[in-house]
Amino acid sequence: MRRQGRRAAGLTAHDSPDSAVDSGLVVAAHGRHVVVETPDGTRVLCHPRGKKSDLVVGDRVRWMLTGDEGVIEALEPRRNLLFRQDEWRTKSFAANLDLLLVLVAGEPVFSESQLTRALIAAEQAGITTCIGLNKTDLPAAALARERLAPYVAMGIQVIELALKTDPQRSRATLQPLLAGKTTLVLGPSGMGKSTLINLLVPQAAAQVGEISVALAAGRHTTTTTTWYWLDGTRQAALIDSPGFQEFGLRQIEPPQLATLMPDFAAALGHCRFHNCSHRHEPGCGVREALARGEIAESRYRIYGELFDELSTKRW
Repeated sequence: MRRQGRRAAGLTAHDSPDSAVDSGLVVAAHGRHVVVETPDGTRVLCHPRGKKSDLVVGDRVRWMLTGDEGVIEALEPRRNLLFRQDEWRTKSFAANLDLLLVLVAGEPVFSESQLTRALIAAEQAGITTCIGLNKTDLPAAALARERLAPYVAMGIQVIELALKTDPQRSRATLQPLLAGKTTLVLGPSGMGKSTLINLLVPQAAAQVGEISVALAAGRHTTTTTTWYWLDGTRQAALIDSPGFQEFGLRQIEPPQLATLMPDFAAALGHCRFHNCSHRHEPGCGVREALARGEIAESRYRIYGELFDELSTKRW
């Protein structure tokens, strides 16, 4: 069944002999099966040895052809891994990223808590972040700019887009930002993520269909992470991933939280107590920065909510 699915998708086995180990890039994953792209652009359906797979899109692997499919022999060291973790499970988004682009808009109103969670996870992983404010042609964009002002102040790049009404200007804004990079795009429903991908990757629907058939997963692969090349030289890539609605940070210890929030981190080292929680202790440098207006009230509220969430008993 897998063999038929791959042929239907136009994927062919690499012409290496069965004994040869080749290098490859994971461009799609569903369950235990992944699609690996070789350096010459060939895509091969592969599966790992054993029952468990921790492979994600963006992974570099060593694989070997066995029969009509490939077997993953080894995972190359990752530069980074973006993931989220709640009480029940860990969800990995992608690996070896150069940039995280979080897409938001004024309408529908975006969740600042969800935005903060994504930025914290990227900070922990050492991944550069950028916020894309879409639908700037709508009146609601003015309030969205105000809500994003603290992020601009702490040094996070915010770009303005109007993907539907001004695609030419939006493309001109995005192309230099994404050039030569592997970028993961995250964003809740309604923010324009599909519009962005269709604007930059006109063949996106065809690629998704090809991968769906290859993985024999049909429509279910529309909820999986997908890799798109942005240019013919395969120097820039865009990764689309769902799963933004729930973004747990259980991998982070409560004392680490403030160090991963740039506006809080700037005030650290000025607290009277070395183990200050920045919630109630006297002589707290963070709360003094809050009083001076250097930390936004909304950011401090989110910090408190996250600190309480991460402080609950872990099983």
